[in-house]
Amino acid sequence: MTDIFLGAQAGAQKASKKISPAKAGHAAEHKQLSDILNDLAATAGPKITLRDLSIAMQDRSFGAFLVVFALPNLIPLPPGATLILGLPLIFIAWQMVTARDNRIHLPKRMGDYAFDRSSFQTLVERITPWLKRAETLVKPRAWFIGGRFAERLIGVLALILATVIFLPIPFGNWLPAFALAIMGFALTERDGLGLATGLAIGAASLLLAGTVILAAGALLSLIF
Repeated sequence: MTDIFLGAQAGAQKASKKISPAKAGHAAEHKQLSDILNDLAATAGPKITLRDLSIAMQDRSFGAFLVVFALPNLIPLPPGATLILGLPLIFIAWQMVTARDNRIHLPKRMGDYAFDRSSFQTLVERITPWLKRAETLVKPRAWFIGGRFAERLIGVLALILATVIFLPIPFGNWLPAFALAIMGFALTERDGLGLATGLAIGAASLLLAGTVILAAGALLSLIF
């Protein structure tokens, strides 16, 4: 009986050792954006390229790049700046629709764009407190995106929002950029509730932009 008990105990220990790495891998899958950026800043070489950032994000690169390029549109910028900042968002959203897998593929020239490690570390140190605060609200929950088809549908909305940001529509750029930032953060953190919120704000921003365009058209028809 003792031999049987010891054998069963040894088998249970072996089974627990086999399960442990799987649990660790599952936990690593939901690593937060701030942790990924800090790990990259700590372990990268003297230069950090956009390609390095894309590889570090793995299958969450779409969301991360949406956040990176949407946030600058939320601050006051000189006229015409949205024409420049909107182009990367259009590129990212287009890839969300057309890419075969769920990660961004950068052209060589764009992927080779590099930061000095010290500059990247300074940037990460500055944005980490803000990311940590956001991560208390955005967290893995109620994730309803099951495959590339659903991601492509989200990409279609992201592409429309990015196009609105690109166009010089008075008061029509901020809300779509805010929606894309929320959607990007939610995609990165696998937050279904956050993604639903971003989609709702995106739909509202398109309604607002359409109203502005119609009002401008009506005003021009009265003038001319």
